[in-house]
Amino acid sequence: MVLQTITYIVVGLTFALYITIAIWARAASTGEFYIAGKGVHPVLNGMATAADWMSAASFISMAGLIAFNGYGASVFLMGWTGGYVLLAMLLAPYLRKYGKFTVPEFIGDRFYSRTARIVAVVCLILASLTYVIGQMKGIGVAFSRFLEMDFDHGLYVGMGIVFFYAVLGGMKGITYTQIAQYCVLIFAYTVPAIFISLNLTGNPFPQLGLGSKMTDGSYLLDKLDLIVTDLGFNEYTTAVMGSQLNMFVYTLSLMIGTAGLPHVITRFFTVPSVKGARSSAGWALVFIAILYTVAPAVGAMARLNLTTTIQPEPGVNLVYEERPQWFKNWEKTGLLQFEDKNGDGQIQYVADEQKNEMVKVDRDIMVLANPEIAKLPDWVIALVAAGGLAAALSTAAGLLLAIASSISHDLLKGVFAPNISEKNELLASRITMGGAVIVAGYLGLHPPDFAAGTVAIAFGLAASSLFPALMMGIFSRRMNKAGAIAGMLAGLGITLLYVFQHKGIMFIPGTSFLGGMEENWFFGISPNAFGAVGAAVNFAVAALVVRVTAAPPAHIQELVDHIRVPSANNKIRLEAQS
Repeated sequence: MVLQTITYIVVGLTFALYITIAIWARAASTGEFYIAGKGVHPVLNGMATAADWMSAASFISMAGLIAFNGYGASVFLMGWTGGYVLLAMLLAPYLRKYGKFTVPEFIGDRFYSRTARIVAVVCLILASLTYVIGQMKGIGVAFSRFLEMDFDHGLYVGMGIVFFYAVLGGMKGITYTQIAQYCVLIFAYTVPAIFISLNLTGNPFPQLGLGSKMTDGSYLLDKLDLIVTDLGFNEYTTAVMGSQLNMFVYTLSLMIGTAGLPHVITRFFTVPSVKGARSSAGWALVFIAILYTVAPAVGAMARLNLTTTIQPEPGVNLVYEERPQWFKNWEKTGLLQFEDKNGDGQIQYVADEQKNEMVKVDRDIMVLANPEIAKLPDWVIALVAAGGLAAALSTAAGLLLAIASSISHDLLKGVFAPNISEKNELLASRITMGGAVIVAGYLGLHPPDFAAGTVAIAFGLAASSLFPALMMGIFSRRMNKAGAIAGMLAGLGITLLYVFQHKGIMFIPGTSFLGGMEENWFFGISPNAFGAVGAAVNFAVAALVVRVTAAPPAHIQELVDHIRVPSANNKIRLEAQS
């Protein structure tokens, strides 16, 4: 049975499972559509949170970045996992105690302002739309290779699946679909890693295989360092992304951006209690760690396999006409390209851009191509395709729900039509979700960067706008609406300005002012890492504005105490009245 047929069967079965779950878990009320009726078990919610969290950037792009950046790409491992710890400890339990549907709703109530709520909606939509572009890119990459569709048609299929189960089921359907998707993606990620680790080191645990000796007696990382430095690349185990300052700021931006992501925060509203939110966070970390501890091994082994395939021995290059089948397969997608610059018919893969004939090796193909490069069975390759799609679809659904909820619940019901019936609000939510799918698909057809790079900008937008507002809303009795609004606008504005200057408007080539060169970066800080600077500006502006404006009303200050400090005698209502 050919690979394409096996892939169609495996992917088709997983899609059928997602659709069946969506029909079974169809949302019948706004409570079920927005927060699954607050009835999800903490362990199951932890699994769904892990799937929601581990997007195409985690499944497809992260190991690809590690493969080509080595130690420098540890910013993603440290930033994303560290940020989840911040979220679990500093935000999730308190927001669950408050007990509302959305992040903008909390910000609007806490800062007793419709304007604050609207600003929060704008911040949420900008961050979520940027994030969802990466998921759509992942869907297109997986379909274009394994189902032998072009990128556009693969994206349309993915949009159709997300549209069905997200619009029909809302948070309830998405939650139980994400549980299934987690099982698919984690199995698809770890099984090939185990096979490859066994082939290279004889160790079935990839985490240990990364530091083990290979069959020739050399340590895997030592051999990889030797190979890449011989080709002129930076040493794998010591290379950094830009300066050390950039790595620090990049990590910080990813951490606080993670803690400010609305679609992840909303997951903690779906459990029955604050205790359940804490337990759910712990389980999610366990489920996330399974993939994140394997990713460094996947990246290093993928880089080793790729390099040794193209250059089987030192000084011996692969003859292009004798290239393996996996190479031909990925060439068809346009994500792998060779140019015979010296006309000798051999593939030169070196660091020197003038001599390097591998003119394109898309980072996003490394996890998907790795099983083929390692000559694993077809069913393993098909499983990886299903896993990549599960990762992209699960996060895309969560992001689209966050966007739809902010428009239908926060803008429509919260601002423009407060007396709308629950039935009409649910209808509006579904219509908005459908519109969000279409917009996300359109943006996915013109992906601006490799998935993890686009996602990093989304984290920067969340870091610079929503995270400071949430932190100050929970831990500062003195923070008022003027400070929060000014801080969000300042943090978001300076981050967008920096990104536009260096990457262009919506990352369109030719629309940037300063270009993407490192010498034009502020203190060597890349646009993808600038969210932490934007967050600092947010905090600073908010603090300055608070000093010259009136303190919040007494009932708002009491609300802050109620959210943060447990008290059996505190009977302050959870809804602050403006």
